[in-house]
Amino acid sequence: MLALVDCNNFYASCERVFRPSLNGKPIVVLSNNDGCVIARSNEAKPFIPMGAPAFKFKEAFEKHDIQVFSSNFPLYGDMSQRVMRTLSEFAPRMEIYSIDEAFLDFDGMDLVDLHQYSVQMKATVKQWVGIPVSVGLASSKALCKVANKIAKKFPERTQGVYIIDTEEKRVKALKWTKVEDVWGLGRQLTKRLEKIGVVTAFDFTQLTDEYLKSNFSINELRLKQELLGMPRLQLDLPKAKKSIATTRSFDGSIIKWDDLRERVSTFAVTCAEKLRRQQTHCNLVTVFVQTNPFNPNQEQYSRYIVVKLPYPSHSSITITQYAIKGLEAIFRQGYAYKKAGVIVSELTPENEQQLNLFCAENPKHHVLMQTIDRIHKNVGKSTLKLGIQDLKRTWKMKQEKLSPRYTTRWNELLDVD
Repeated sequence: MLALVDCNNFYASCERVFRPSLNGKPIVVLSNNDGCVIARSNEAKPFIPMGAPAFKFKEAFEKHDIQVFSSNFPLYGDMSQRVMRTLSEFAPRMEIYSIDEAFLDFDGMDLVDLHQYSVQMKATVKQWVGIPVSVGLASSKALCKVANKIAKKFPERTQGVYIIDTEEKRVKALKWTKVEDVWGLGRQLTKRLEKIGVVTAFDFTQLTDEYLKSNFSINELRLKQELLGMPRLQLDLPKAKKSIATTRSFDGSIIKWDDLRERVSTFAVTCAEKLRRQQTHCNLVTVFVQTNPFNPNQEQYSRYIVVKLPYPSHSSITITQYAIKGLEAIFRQGYAYKKAGVIVSELTPENEQQLNLFCAENPKHHVLMQTIDRIHKNVGKSTLKLGIQDLKRTWKMKQEKLSPRYTTRWNELLDVD
């Protein structure tokens, strides 16, 4: 038996943990630079569509007394880790599916009352972290998604926990679930299915295997089997990333070479820090720049370049050096750049290096990077920077409604009277 644990209105719930007065009030959270709505509490959903441009809905925010927050990803990420650590106490195997969802494997717990066990797990997360969750249990991932939706839709009847453990429950749940809400079926596939009379998830499971193979793909066939209660998607254990990217849209446009070089160097340093955290080296560095494609009055320019490192590295110095070389090759004077980024790829474990006979990285880099990481951990991020970086400048998005980072900044801890 698998379980899907999903945090209810996660971003809004994170804000409510530290401001209980927001309970029951409509909340929306905006994207980077306060662009559009990326999260809504249940109270806000009748008034604000997902993805709504914030500047177009200012009157609606005021009319319905909707609390608006800038995205506070340091807070949300830390609260997510707390939820996942708590959930890991309840199952031997867990797949973190997203920032607010996790699959748990309850295999071997046949003698346990899983409903009561899940209610206890739900209460523990609420007590330890303050985040409300819903739990759906079934024999497959796709059915867990359906069960979780039922648990969330009918919290009074289900106590926030629903188990699909009989054929009768499975059929009833699938007949209740619209095909557009089936996990893994995108908008275009849903339109195709609706044209042939498939309205519910149950209708989808009635399509023959031969029809799905001929008209769709193996993925839709596997999804049908999942909805029939036959597990086809196993838990994915944590894996090292295949690439790491740091990209940003600037709040204004950058024209000068020195300003763009400083931004790219900072992105390269950030990628190097992430490499060291997961104990990997990179062999390729990709740099890209682009102007604003949404400004028809500007001349457009967009380029990228891939730079091969002479040796694997996770040194901020080395990666920045080659990122700047790449930028020099693609930079063109006279353009107003709106976005840039650095991507490191072809990652390898730091303890498995292919040595180069003719050149090697300065061995002092390794000790220096360890020292910098230790200082940043103990004193604060960006305490030390490379000389090419602007010592007085930190990347700051437009976040006019940003709440304090209660759990990740000493100077923003909650005051208790």
